[in-house]
Amino acid sequence: MERLQNHFCKHIRIYRALLMALVPVLCCVMVCALQGHKITDIYLPASDWNDELFYYKQVEGMIKYGYPYGYFGFNESHAQVLSFAAWSPVLVWPWLLWGLLFGWNLMSPIYCNLFLMTAAVFLFVYITEADWRQCVSIAVLYAVFPLTSRYILSVMPECVCFAMGLVFWACAYSYFQKESTGRLAAMFVISAVLTLMRPYMILFLALPSILLIMKKRWLGVVGSLGIVGVTGIGYVCIKKFLAAEYFTALFDTSWLTNFIYYGVRQGFAMLIQKFCSGFLQFMDCCRQGIVNRSFTGLFFIGFLIVMLLLLVWTVTELIRKEYWQALLYGHLFLSFAGMWVALLLMYKMQEGSKHLLTFIVVGFFALAMTNMTKWGRFVPTVLCGVCFICLYGGMLKNNEDFRLSFYTEELAEVMDQTGEQLQEALSLNMDNTPNYDNDVIWVVSDRIADNASVSTDYQILYGLPAGFGISCCYAEYVQENFDELQSRYICTVAGGQIDELCQERGMTVIAQGLNAVVYQLR
Repeated sequence: MERLQNHFCKHIRIYRALLMALVPVLCCVMVCALQGHKITDIYLPASDWNDELFYYKQVEGMIKYGYPYGYFGFNESHAQVLSFAAWSPVLVWPWLLWGLLFGWNLMSPIYCNLFLMTAAVFLFVYITEADWRQCVSIAVLYAVFPLTSRYILSVMPECVCFAMGLVFWACAYSYFQKESTGRLAAMFVISAVLTLMRPYMILFLALPSILLIMKKRWLGVVGSLGIVGVTGIGYVCIKKFLAAEYFTALFDTSWLTNFIYYGVRQGFAMLIQKFCSGFLQFMDCCRQGIVNRSFTGLFFIGFLIVMLLLLVWTVTELIRKEYWQALLYGHLFLSFAGMWVALLLMYKMQEGSKHLLTFIVVGFFALAMTNMTKWGRFVPTVLCGVCFICLYGGMLKNNEDFRLSFYTEELAEVMDQTGEQLQEALSLNMDNTPNYDNDVIWVVSDRIADNASVSTDYQILYGLPAGFGISCCYAEYVQENFDELQSRYICTVAGGQIDELCQERGMTVIAQGLNAVVYQLR
């Protein structure tokens, strides 16, 4: 018995990490069970998150052919090189590896996400050597922030960012306890890859740069600038050559170009005006989050709460003269502040809100690790946990935008039927790929007989043969350019204006299901 106890005490660190690794699994099981389902009941075609279709089909094409043989784009835009959509293809690298190792089907990204978060929590606890109090705090905050589980059970890359962000911060926390070249190198690698995935993650790259400068002085300055510069150039090249043009610019940089066109004084005036306008819009979204439970406002409020708690703990550590803790939490607070300013100046509020989630997840893990004495150590967990319960309690069940997507026999039957039709009728043109012969236009929405706008049930496009591309188009673009459309196929609303136009031109029906119909244009 004594020998067993000694063995347990000797390896308590790894046992604690293994136990904590179960938290993401248990939380996913719980959120599904609360709605009477199992994880295996998740069914992607039942989801209304249309980005998932793009990510899923791009990865499918990459696994089978190296890259999709049809273009992914918007209003028939396409990348200068290969065939990826508007977002960096680096975002999907874990799914690509998973698919190459284990195959790719509708559950593959879910299992990959679950593995990533399980591994990230294990590594976080193991690297930081979190004690039982800190582990309990992590588990509680994770459980009352259900959006982490929601994104695991989806084909959205936020989960990849969550996992990498947690490992990054764990390496930073551990580095301050015991300096290590390996940990510093890991921080550089992780934050650089994150930046290639999402450009605002360059905020995380600042911390290892500061640490390298503190350690190597001028050599550190040169090294840090080199790494940041190469990473920035890498993202610019990916964006320029490997990404299709979106409907509108993804980032509003007018606040920066105003300095060039109007001079420094007027540029600053316009910058302040832009910031104030964004701030008022941000606060109105927060108000809507409280009054109408809008998910954008709820994201913003959660972000502000975690950011303010990080500020409080940074100041607290400065007062306690725990300078390494102050630097660690101060950097995270400044990263929050920098992202907040970027949101106000450059992002669309509605679309930019989900980009705050990585910061929130890393933030509440960091708050769980605060090193106070006695009961003071639980203060950030209690404050953050109560706020999360009030903001997000019941969100996955009651909010239509975040409700989980489960299997139904009716939908599965339609998907099987339309999938067979698409597989039989469509075949890849293997010449000079990528090309528009391997492209299907997905009309976002169209107007039906009573002039009501109806969204296309694009979910049938999950049944496209691997390698086909999808061009997401507005109905106006299709109508104005109908005779010059480059794509060979089109998916639109049955009974809509474009459907009628296709019928008038004698186009061939390829498949039909839900409210969608697929035609061969040429």
